[in-house]
Amino acid sequence: MQVSQPTPSKDEIALLPEFDRLGLGQITLVVSAAQAREASAALRDHAHWGFDTESKPTFFKDQVSDGPHIVQLATKDHAWVFQLQDLACRAIVADLLAHDQHTKAGFGLGDDTKRIQSKLRVEPAAVLELNTVFRERGYRKDMGVKAAVAILFQRRFIKSKKAATSNWANPNLSEAQLIYAANDAYAAARVHLALQP
Repeated sequence: MQVSQPTPSKDEIALLPEFDRLGLGQITLVVSAAQAREASAALRDHAHWGFDTESKPTFFKDQVSDGPHIVQLATKDHAWVFQLQDLACRAIVADLLAHDQHTKAGFGLGDDTKRIQSKLRVEPAAVLELNTVFRERGYRKDMGVKAAVAILFQRRFIKSKKAATSNWANPNLSEAQLIYAANDAYAAARVHLALQP
């Protein structure tokens, strides 16, 4: 029988030094088809991507989100934040997500995957739910990126609540939104690499 592994508490995580996040220089905002083609070419050089999406928050009961509004894909040293307003850009993102030769690793991806199927009309392929990997290693609780970063790197991953609940449908994303979105995918990429045998 596998021994259950302890998950660090919020208080324990708060004492850890900060995880090094990507700065704006390592983040590419993708809004057009031309930029999406460049991003696609760069991403295809890497076998594994960190993956996440953001959707404009819903505030009322029964309000249905028309997200995702952005899709984030990251390698171990760069992240691309794709806005989905441009239909040609959206088609390239759908093609990337459907590509089964690249692992797309992230946390809590069930909702993201459903929204992508609905909005982009594509089934994301080779998606790796990192919570499943941790469960296989004896962690009983759903991890989330903060606990995973604490366990693997003994670092505290900073997430801005203000950015998390901001308007992701805004065509002009703020620097804080870009940093938040990119680093969610980047941290997933780093966690995935650290879990490799």
